[in-house]
Amino acid sequence: MESMAIADRLRAEFPDTILHTYTHQGQTAVVVRPGRIVDILRWLRETDGIRMNHLRSLCGVDNAGRQEQGLSRFEVVYNLYSVSLRHEIRVRAAVDDGEAGIDSVVELWSGADWLERETYDLLGIRFNNHPDLRRVLLPDDWVGYPLRKDYPLRGAEEWSGMTELLAKVKELDQYGFDPQGHAPGQAAPSREDSP
Repeated sequence: MESMAIADRLRAEFPDTILHTYTHQGQTAVVVRPGRIVDILRWLRETDGIRMNHLRSLCGVDNAGRQEQGLSRFEVVYNLYSVSLRHEIRVRAAVDDGEAGIDSVVELWSGADWLERETYDLLGIRFNNHPDLRRVLLPDDWVGYPLRKDYPLRGAEEWSGMTELLAKVKELDQYGFDPQGHAPGQAAPSREDSP
């Protein structure tokens, strides 16, 4: 089935939830309100003739600076694929407030677990009813969300864990660890000596 035909069926099934459909460079996307995201994705997964049984990817987007174009501050993007029917569609859920968040889809695809955690970790978008929503890439004491557009390129102070890490590196230096594999006491070659 063509992706736009799937989008049309989705619009007929959820008329008050679909905000916009479009095709860009051969990829069809449907922009939806976040309130019924689990229902929408379950319908796409379980409806005969559509069967979007594979969650290819899930990520977050910060639209800061593009809100005058009518975009919400955040979006969660779901790229779905039907393995048996070989068609695909992109669903973009508009999320105005990352703290209020959007419902988790782990109940539909267990693989969404880490993807939602990564999106939370880097953008601060909460996934309601997630079984274990906590940071997955950054340390627990990290402040802020590095993929937000308003995140400073360099903070006022260094992350506290960095000073501890540098102290540990200095302590381990006495054992001659070299990530390049040089023997203890052997100087690393200079750039001029490198091939």
